[in-house]
Amino acid sequence: MLDGFLALYIFMLAAFTGYEIIARVPVILHTPLMSGSNFIHGIVLVGAMIALGHARTPFEMCIGFVGVLLGAGNAAGGYVVTERMLEMFKTSKPGKDSGGAK
Repeated sequence: MLDGFLALYIFMLAAFTGYEIIARVPVILHTPLMSGSNFIHGIVLVGAMIALGHARTPFEMCIGFVGVLLGAGNAAGGYVVTERMLEMFKTSKPGKDSGGAK
């Protein structure tokens, strides 16, 4: 029982700390931060898969499955958002027509 409370305490502390850190990031640094932290999402996903692999009860399996699902969504979403934000900084090629008639 104590291990569960300790794990919950660590989770709540990590969530609060993460929120405080991300809330203080300037807008100009958000894209590099997202790009640099995408590898962390992969680590979280691997951890969730390991936890799911060690699950014994149906409740543990359900929690593990939800963890894998959310971790995979977070990793994929991070890469999609980073790609979209980096598209804003690309210049158009000089030989391409911009869509207007000449």
